[in-house]
Amino acid sequence: MKKIMAVNCGSSSLKFKLFEMPEEQVICSGIVERIGHDDGIFQLKYKDKKDKVIVPVKDHGVAVKIVLDALLKEHIIESYDEIKATGHRVVQGGPYFSKSELFNEDTYNKIESLIPLAPLHNAAHLTGYRAFKEVLPTTPHIAVFDTAFHQTMEEEDYAYAIPKEYTEKYLIRRYGAHGTSHKYLSEVGINKYLDGKKDSKIIVCHLGSGASITAVKDGKCVATSMGLTPCGGIMMNSRTGDIDPSVYYQVLKMSGKTNEEVFQEFNKASGLYGVSGVSNDSRDVDAAALKGEHDSILAMNLWGRRVADFIGQYFVRLGGCDLLIFSAGIGENAPEYRELVFTRISEALGIKIDEELNKKTFGGKEAVLSLEDSKIKVVVIPTDEEVMIARDAYEIGCK
Repeated sequence: MKKIMAVNCGSSSLKFKLFEMPEEQVICSGIVERIGHDDGIFQLKYKDKKDKVIVPVKDHGVAVKIVLDALLKEHIIESYDEIKATGHRVVQGGPYFSKSELFNEDTYNKIESLIPLAPLHNAAHLTGYRAFKEVLPTTPHIAVFDTAFHQTMEEEDYAYAIPKEYTEKYLIRRYGAHGTSHKYLSEVGINKYLDGKKDSKIIVCHLGSGASITAVKDGKCVATSMGLTPCGGIMMNSRTGDIDPSVYYQVLKMSGKTNEEVFQEFNKASGLYGVSGVSNDSRDVDAAALKGEHDSILAMNLWGRRVADFIGQYFVRLGGCDLLIFSAGIGENAPEYRELVFTRISEALGIKIDEELNKKTFGGKEAVLSLEDSKIKVVVIPTDEEVMIARDAYEIGCK
């Protein structure tokens, strides 16, 4: 048994889970928020305890020290040496990584070179890695890439119809995201709901604040909705999803705003938020829609249409579908949003849903929502990206 740390560093946060491997038992989990502030927040969940303290967190190095010292204080570990490997989520691996890799100079440099493709994410991941490396200098550190699962796409599925110079010189192509989640969900789907079927056709809907849909054939990604960046694909809580490039051009031209201002609006003030004018929280938009507010109703219907469109597209791409999976924050916990999708795909795809069970499925529940005579099995599966990170960290760092 070995203790493995799964890490997800953001620009001002550090999320973690400590696992006992290979049993995949969660020992504890937590988060450090507001890194860089005097009123940082540290939360630790251990057994039946949930502690929360306000503490100065100067930088990620301090955050890592706070986490590890808390593990010592609670006797979760007796020394730093008990942590045998750390796995670090990395959003953008570009064309370089089709699997998780041990952090070394080459890995680090390639991740750093990809910062322009994921400026908010990759830089933060490297900061987190450096912080853990400083405290745990002899521990193996493993980079686990969101994009790796999608590297099996064919060129016609990831290439954009732009001048070849841009594709080659600037590495412009569809990379996707949430690959760790899509891999986990498709594996569970195949093994648990398709009895290990080898020639499987699965559509995975990771529907959270950030959302993506992936077509998985025989356990491998053949197409995914997110593009060069997480702004592409389906409409999300605050992101546009795919739009006509001329929309961007016209907004720039007519508003007088800078490129950066419009880019940030399309990422942080669009989607459900932009259409409804209410909030970037899907629950707030739903509450407003229930009150009859037109723009919120439109926002939800537009979201449902975009998700349905991609499911239909991937049904064609796969040549059918054995299993449709819903997961992540909205996919797991929002029956009303799932219903928006079902009403738009059921007739065409021959899907029949247990409506009462759909209404009762939220809060981490796993369930088969489809009826026996449905042509496609529809399930809700809670995702677990952290266990996938821990698995790869264990396999690479401890064997």
